[in-house]
Amino acid sequence: MGSIPLSPDTLSADVEMLSVDEVADRLAVSTNRVRTLIRDHNLLAVSRGGHPVIPAVFFDDEGVVKHFYGLVGVLLDGGYTRDEAMNWLFTVQEDLDLHPAAALHTDSAREVIRRAQAQAF
Repeated sequence: MGSIPLSPDTLSADVEMLSVDEVADRLAVSTNRVRTLIRDHNLLAVSRGGHPVIPAVFFDDEGVVKHFYGLVGVLLDGGYTRDEAMNWLFTVQEDLDLHPAAALHTDSAREVIRRAQAQAF
């Protein structure tokens, strides 16, 4: 487990999580590929109960939710650490009344990306 970068689990206990095996099944790839996606910061994961888990909200019926890779790239390229990006993704935007990770499933996805670009430091 030490070879993949995991954020501390600061997320609410009610955030649905998927194991590496569940993500591999969902994406129809190997568990090693999922670990590579995490290591390359294409997916963000936390350590929960000593195991790497990935928030289910990062996915839809077709795989990784549209715009997720781009949003994470904008955050990381803008100076956010992996941990800061994870926290930002789950911080409620009051005017949207939801957090950015959930907003990716709505018509607000492009607005969330615009906000991430504006916050780059």
